[in-house]
Amino acid sequence: MDKLFTLALATAVSLGTTALLANSAHSARPNQTADARQASDGAFRDGLYVGRLSADSGRPLRPPIGRWSDERDRASFVAGYRRGYGDSLAGAASGANRPE
Repeated sequence: MDKLFTLALATAVSLGTTALLANSAHSARPNQTADARQASDGAFRDGLYVGRLSADSGRPLRPPIGRWSDERDRASFVAGYRRGYGDSLAGAASGANRPE
């Protein structure tokens, strides 16, 4: 009987600890900064890359949004494109070299 009680107590403590750790990991996600969310977004990173290439090539500011089918991804791509385009032009205007 004592072994059964000990086993039940150990199981309850283990499950409680697991639930506590799982909930603390989920509550930390909404507090991410916008930069961290954008850095993990594939459409934003793609837009950043294509925007830099477009600016370096001297192309006009016209994001090719057809690359992404979802409206949310398109908006993210355009945001990344504009940032990459602007960063590349600002770097060229200041004479700073971007790390490759």
